[in-house]
Amino acid sequence: MTPELLIALASNFALLVGLMIILWLISVKIGDVSFIDSFWAYGMAIMAGASIMQVPEPGILAWVIWALTLFWGLRLGTFLFLRWRKEGVDPRYARILGRATDKLGWSFAKAAFFKAWALQIPLLFLVCLPAQLGILLAGDQTIGPVAWAGIALALTGILFETIGDMQLKAFRSNPANKGKVLDTGLWRYTRHPNYFGDFCAWWGIWLVAATTGWPVWVAVVGPLFLSFTLMKWSGAPMLEKSLQKTKPQYADYIARTSAFFPRPPRSLSGGDKAG
Repeated sequence: MTPELLIALASNFALLVGLMIILWLISVKIGDVSFIDSFWAYGMAIMAGASIMQVPEPGILAWVIWALTLFWGLRLGTFLFLRWRKEGVDPRYARILGRATDKLGWSFAKAAFFKAWALQIPLLFLVCLPAQLGILLAGDQTIGPVAWAGIALALTGILFETIGDMQLKAFRSNPANKGKVLDTGLWRYTRHPNYFGDFCAWWGIWLVAATTGWPVWVAVVGPLFLSFTLMKWSGAPMLEKSLQKTKPQYADYIARTSAFFPRPPRSLSGGDKAG
């Protein structure tokens, strides 16, 4: 990488650190870090915006990468922010911070910083690295077949995630569905259409950015890490562990429905319809 490229990335990282510190202070003031999920999406859009502002004359490929990242980030960030405003403290973060304050004796401020905000800085930067590098390296490059394939994959992911979120929101808004499992629409084919949408969006963005050369090829660690997070770490596994405790029908739903990649549901003997 050239010194200019490293300076641009360092500037983005410094901006991210500054924003995280400001948001940490806000979370300490209100006693809740739950809005961090919305900034995960907004932050990537900001990193893409900071990157394109450092390019004197962005070409069409840079604008496409920026637009895909912005579209994904604003849509998801706003959805999560509004959900936080409606539902309040996320039980996951309450448990994580509660363990740190109760068992380790940490203050809320210390727990919020080290268990939430500080951890997000390198992870967000890493996952968004393909978009940053792609924008910074695109030059006057045009959109080729590989980039078009990436655009199609990213837009498919954004659409898939948006529809899944809308279906879940509508399901939860109906009081008659309290305690039941959503197994219609996209949720009939995968237990996590929103996570699958994220997966497609960021592999698509990487594919578009990868046409700019080898630095983005190395940055494949970004979508790889995101895939691991969604499928094996803090995404689906953490959510399903909680759902199995609160919704008895969820075990049947797991038995017949794909964990991640969409496919027709399995047929189970004896009847298995969840509510």
